[in-house]
Amino acid sequence: MLKPLGDRVVVKMLEAEETTKSGIILAGKSEEKSQIAEVIKVGPGLVEDGKKVEMQVKEGDKVVLNQYAGTTVKYEGEEFIIVKQSDILAIAE
Repeated sequence: MLKPLGDRVVVKMLEAEETTKSGIILAGKSEEKSQIAEVIKVGPGLVEDGKKVEMQVKEGDKVVLNQYAGTTVKYEGEEFIIVKQSDILAIAE
């Protein structure tokens, strides 16, 4: 498995849903790129100005990414994106 360094996070993009939870089909949604990803692995964090910067996400979290964030990597037949913690905009609860 990929082991991110510093404040980097390995994520896997989730497929965009085409229907709402109540069963309503959303037209045109399949053409849009999802910005929701699942956190696969989290780096140890950084030491900045002598202080440790803690990671705010954990494995299994579903997160919203900056649209053009990260580096796409193919590893063992799967596609992952490695992003900095600052490219994660929110945790989807």
